[in-house]
Amino acid sequence: MSRINIPLEALTSRLNLGSHFEGVRSQSLTTRFSNLKPVGEFFDLKRLSKPANFGEVQSRVNYNLSYFQSNYFAVACMLAIYSLLTNLRLLFDMIFMAVGLFAIRKLDGRDLQLGFTTVTTSQLYTILFVIGIPVFIWASPIATALWLVGAIGVSVLGHASFMDKPIDTAFSEEAV
Repeated sequence: MSRINIPLEALTSRLNLGSHFEGVRSQSLTTRFSNLKPVGEFFDLKRLSKPANFGEVQSRVNYNLSYFQSNYFAVACMLAIYSLLTNLRLLFDMIFMAVGLFAIRKLDGRDLQLGFTTVTTSQLYTILFVIGIPVFIWASPIATALWLVGAIGVSVLGHASFMDKPIDTAFSEEAV
């Protein structure tokens, strides 16, 4: 049986998505959230319309991804927080692992002295991972991540494709 190769570059190059996310790594969080558009503009129901064809969808997505980039980042953050709050096992395990790693690092390489025994840092790491990894697998992080990718994709691309460009940009494109 032969493998099926999906040309991801062909799919993403049609929407020109790569150039929109290049600035994500270079911007700080304060810069990203300072560019938020007002809620009234982001949810402007007067500008919602069905695109006529795929070319119009491409044009809208290209414009809206750059114009509402900070708003989409905020939506993605809210969906990530929601996914953790609805998957309490995953949230508990992430907190458990972070606190455990922090506590072991606070020992600065010294052994933990309990009243009746001494536990080395390698034993503490082993105990932490023996408990944390099965709980992590039980918390179904892959399903949560796939839900998160789907929810972000549907909400961001849905908004970007149905939100029409402002009238002033539509006229400026026709003049060129």
